[in-house]
Formats: sequence, structure tokens, C-alpha cells
Amino acid sequence: MSIYSVDRLIAEARRIAAEYRRTTGKTLSGIGGEIAEYDAARLLDLELCQPKPGGYDAVGRGRREGRRIQIKARVMFGDRKSGQRIGQLKTEQDWDAIVLVLMNDEFESTEIYEAQREDVMAVMEEARDSKRSKRGAMSVARFKNIAQLVWTVEEGSIDDEIWENRV
Repeated sequence: MSIYSVDRLIAEARRIAAEYRRTTGKTLSGIGGEIAEYDAARLLDLELCQPKPGGYDAVGRGRREGRRIQIKARVMFGDRKSGQRIGQLKTEQDWDAIVLVLMNDEFESTEIYEAQREDVMAVMEEARDSKRSKRGAMSVARFKNIAQLVWTVEEGSIDDEIWENRV
């Protein structure tokens, strides 16, 4: 057993990732995803899967009981906020929803959006002739358009009835 708590290790990972980016101009590969999974599990009452079964990263508890959740991350650096894309969506695998954790340049979560499978698949079907959609790619802006804001650093958890992002 480690002498460090996971909370403390994640805090240190945030600090190191931010300092590495400031120093080198590059990001540490994969660290944003690890931090996002930890934050999503803690903030949305999810249980991370160990080992990962493929297609999803966590299973919901509470109001998301039994739902299979893919977790995606995007760090929104001040110098590059437009044109951001989220990682490849595993559309061919089993999952019920995708949560997108948006982080600031200090790798601190600022917003979390949740999109249901049927909404994601409808968008992917609409854009099926695009090379990016064939790879399962989607822009952060497009994801936010089909998703619900479920958590913010200012408000904490947001219930479905309070905030709706759909046009």
C-alpha cells in the first residue's frame, strides 16, 4: 500500500502537468485523461472500472446507477480554445453516455458535460461522410451542443431540470 493518498497524487500530477506545459510548451501524454477520470468519478458519483472492459471507463452510482460511462478530457489552454477536438469516441462498443471533463491550464476541472448514446450516435450518423467522424472524432463545441452541463466549478452538480444546453 502506498504512503500517499490518491487525492494527494492527483494534486501533484496536476501541478507537474501544468509546470511541464509552462516549461516545455508540450503536454504530458495521457495525464489529462487520468485526472479527468478521477475527477469525473469523484464529482459525478461514478465507479471507475479496473480493469477497463472496453467501451466505457466507469459505471454510475446514485442517479446514474448502472449506466456505463465513457470519460473524455480536454484541457482548454488560454492560447488555443477554438477548434478543440475530443478523443476518439468508441461508437462500436457498449456504453450508455459520454462525459467530457473540461479543464483549465492548471489541469483543474471547470465543467463536465454529459451526452447520451443516442444523441452522440445521431451526430456521428449525420457526419458519417467526414473523415474525422469515421475516426470517431468530434469537436468540443459540437459535443457541448448535444450534451447537458452536469457540473461546474462554481455551481457543483447541476440537475437536469435546472440547465439544458439543447437548441
